[in-house]
Amino acid sequence: MTYAGDGAVRVTGVPDPRIEAPTDAIVEVVRAAVCGTDLHLVAHDDGLPAGTVLGHEFVGRIVETGPSVHAHRVGDLVVGADFTACGACWWCRRGDHWECTQRRFFGTGSAFGPPLVGTQAELVRVPYADTVLCTVPDGVPVDAAVFLGDTLATGYAAVRRAEPLPGDTVAVIGGGPVGQLTALAAQAAGAGAVLLVEPVDARRAVATREGSVAVAPEDAAATAARLTDGRGADVVVDAIGGPRGLDAAFDLVRRRGTVVSVGVHAGAWELPAAGRSPTS
Repeated sequence: MTYAGDGAVRVTGVPDPRIEAPTDAIVEVVRAAVCGTDLHLVAHDDGLPAGTVLGHEFVGRIVETGPSVHAHRVGDLVVGADFTACGACWWCRRGDHWECTQRRFFGTGSAFGPPLVGTQAELVRVPYADTVLCTVPDGVPVDAAVFLGDTLATGYAAVRRAEPLPGDTVAVIGGGPVGQLTALAAQAAGAGAVLLVEPVDARRAVATREGSVAVAPEDAAATAARLTDGRGADVVVDAIGGPRGLDAAFDLVRRRGTVVSVGVHAGAWELPAAGRSPTS
């Protein structure tokens, strides 16, 4: 799938990738997904030239490896991260792969750094394959595994970054795929009540079925106050981005609470340094 310009995409033929570095692998894609980031970039295409192969969520089988790939072999079923990192630098050794100087984000043009051909294709070249790829565990279907490289990883990382204590109240702004999986990750991490804020009825129904307290935005502050004796949420994860998501997060978080934002941001936002009341 390639970007055709003017907000359009097109299925077209592209050259097969080749091994370019000893740490590369070539993966035959068996499942790819469309992420909200893809939709955002197509709608706001700065840094996304026509002809870009899109996509960064994929599962596939390795068909070729460079001589320095040691963690994987031909035939392995793998899931890929959405961006590359060398795995050896100071940043990578700390687990801060996004800061790696070798970072390249699949299928997003130059929006997040040097371009790298995307994964909505039959074959994809994966640099630093030992770091970027992970073997899919036995028994995990590809339709579930495709979430491991970006959507679930984003939600899980948000919860890990927030470091909630057992029993903490966690609020999630946005009930899209990242928000839903963030809520599940918070439950798995031992949160008490998980409040998911989402305007769409169907998404709230999914969240309710999966164990969250799901409410419309206009009911969020009152519900957070009711769940916490008026304090506000201990942790708020903004899963939509921009001023709307950040403003909502600061409206719900308690004093000395934690806000983590994993949405896609564009433009400026004014930090409410004077503070806000979560019960207002």
